[in-house]
Formats: sequence, C-alpha cells, structure tokens
Amino acid sequence: MRGNVFIDSNIWLYSFIKDAEGKHQIAARLIQENKQRIAISLQVINEVSINLIKKANFKEEKIEKLINSFYEDYRIIDQDKDVLTNASKLRNALSLSFWDSLIVSTALKGECNLFFSEDMQHNQVIENNLKIVNPFK
Repeated sequence: MRGNVFIDSNIWLYSFIKDAEGKHQIAARLIQENKQRIAISLQVINEVSINLIKKANFKEEKIEKLINSFYEDYRIIDQDKDVLTNASKLRNALSLSFWDSLIVSTALKGECNLFFSEDMQHNQVIENNLKIVNPFK
C-alpha cells in the first residue's frame, strides 16, 4: 500500500510497554513494517512522552533519546493554522473530540492514507482519503 501512515499515541505506547494482551507485539510489528512511511505530530510525541513518564517510569534521559529518535526516524507534521481550522471543520462534521480532530487534521496534512488508532472508529474513512484502522481488531 502506498502513502503515508499516521500512528496514534496509544499504538506507540503499546510498542514501548509490554502487556498481557499481546498488543505490544502487534504495535511493534506495525511500526516496524511501516517505518519508512510513518508520519507523526508534536501532539503524539508529547502524549507518548508524558505517558511513558507516568505509566512506565521512563527517566528524562530516555525521553530525550526517544524524542531525538522520533525526529531522526519519522516525518513530523506541524500543526499550523490550516490544521487548526480544518480540525474545527472536522469537529463539526464528524463530532470528533478536540484532540482527535487535531490529530486527524494533522494526518490529512501529512498526506496519510492510513491512521492506526485504538480509540477511533475502525474502518471510518475521512475526506475520502484517510482510513482509520484499529490494528487490534
């Protein structure tokens, strides 16, 4: 499949934190298989960082290395005025939460055609281009 892939915070967290449900392996494989096509946002980096500090007791040194690796390995999409205004339109049209609309708008700006998330509607297609997929279904 062509195009960029956007990976939501929850998938990243599963890739770093082992769990009893096997989500860690699925998330890690998903990231590895799509490594050359991944786009993320500052919002995702922030959410992953704070949750790794809180839930996995990551030390600041490890967070700093993680942030650097995100910038080295993946395409970071900025949230600018166009992203913010499109997010507002998405909230009105699709009844998305504030944060979900921002992340979806960012994925659209990054020309992603796949959005992997556990928290959004599986198989929903947004703007005839971006398909949301829950990799755990």
